[in-house]
Amino acid sequence: MTDTPYDIIVIGAGIAGASVAAELAPHRRVLLLEREAQPGYHTTGRSAALYTIAYGPPVIRALTRASGAFFNQPPDGTDSFLSPRGVVFVARDDQTQALTALQTDLGTAVTPMTTDAVEEAVPLLRPGYCAAGLHDATAADIDVGRLHQHFLAGLRAQGGVLHCKAEVTALNQHGGNWQVTTPQGTFTAPTIINAAGAWADTIAIKAGLPPADLTPKRRTALIVAPPKGTDVASLPLVVDAEESFYLKPEAGQLLISPADATPSAPCDAQPEEMDVAICVDRIETAFDLPIRRIDHKWAGLRSFLPDGDPLAGFDPQAEGFFWLAGQGGYGIQTAPALARAAAALVRGEPLPDDIAAEGVTPQALSRSRPGLP
Repeated sequence: MTDTPYDIIVIGAGIAGASVAAELAPHRRVLLLEREAQPGYHTTGRSAALYTIAYGPPVIRALTRASGAFFNQPPDGTDSFLSPRGVVFVARDDQTQALTALQTDLGTAVTPMTTDAVEEAVPLLRPGYCAAGLHDATAADIDVGRLHQHFLAGLRAQGGVLHCKAEVTALNQHGGNWQVTTPQGTFTAPTIINAAGAWADTIAIKAGLPPADLTPKRRTALIVAPPKGTDVASLPLVVDAEESFYLKPEAGQLLISPADATPSAPCDAQPEEMDVAICVDRIETAFDLPIRRIDHKWAGLRSFLPDGDPLAGFDPQAEGFFWLAGQGGYGIQTAPALARAAAALVRGEPLPDDIAAEGVTPQALSRSRPGLP
C-alpha cells in the first residue's frame, strides 16, 4: 500500500530520531520509522548516559551547554531529567602525564584532586593505586528512558505517527518526493531525515548516495554487585585518565566498562568474552571489588564520523535528504539542542539564538564541511 504523503519521514526512532521528530511535529506532518519492534532498542536503550559540559569535541560541548536548560527545566514543567553524580578521573603514577593533558583539554570544568581527596571520594579504590585525580562537578546522570519517552509522547501529541518493525528496504526519489519502502508499507515525503544511528551510511547507500564514512564502535558494559556496606548512591562516576575503564553507580549496583571502542559493522551488538574478561581485570586491579558474578552484560554501538563531530544537514547531492548522525558517545546529552538545531535547518531557518550563541554554526554541522568524504 501507499500511505498518505507526509512532509517529513524520520528514519530511526532512537534518541536522535525521536527528538527531531518531536521538534518538527508541531510544524509538519511527520512519520517516524523504526526497524525494530520498539524504539530505542539499540544505542539509546543501552546507554549509560551522563550529562557533562567538560567532555567531547568543541561542537559537542557547545551543544551540551545549549541542552542544559532543557534538562534542568523540562518544557512540560516536570522534574529535571538530571541527578547529580560528578566524575572523578583517576591516574596512577605512570599516568600523571595523561592526567595533565586531560586537565589542559577540559580546562576550568575540572579541578585537581590530591590522592587523599580521591580516596575519600572513591573508597572502593585500592590504597596506593591512585597518584592524582581530577573532579568534574558538572556531571549528572540522565534519565534516558524518561527522556526518550518524552520525545515520543511529544511526537504523538502533535499528530506525528510512529511505525515500528518498519526497516527501510528501498529508498528512491521520484518527482520531488522520497519513496520509502518498508514491511509496514510504502511512504512518501519530500524530506527524509536519516537518523538511523549505526545504519546511517546504509540508508545513504540505499538512497544512491555516498556514505559519510561513519564508524560504529562497540562498547561493553557489565552490572555487578558492590561490596556489602558500600554506599553506592554517593559514589561518583570514576574514569581512568587514559579512559581504559569506568565505574558508575546504577540502581544500587555498579556498572563497569573497559571503555572499549572496537570498530564494528552495524548490528545487534553483543559483548565479546575477551572484552568482559579485560573489564573484570581492569576493575579488580583498580578497585577493591572482587567480581564473582556478572548480573548482566551487554554491548552497544556508538557511531563516529572521521572528524568526531556530529552531522546535521542536507546532503549536497540529493534534495531533501537530511543527515542526523555521528553523535559518537554524546547523543543523549546533546539531543535537546541538536534536535532543535536540526529542526531549524530542515525548515530552512537560522539556528536558534541560544545554540548559535554557544558558537555552533550550520557549517560546523554540515555534510560539506572539511574532514568528511
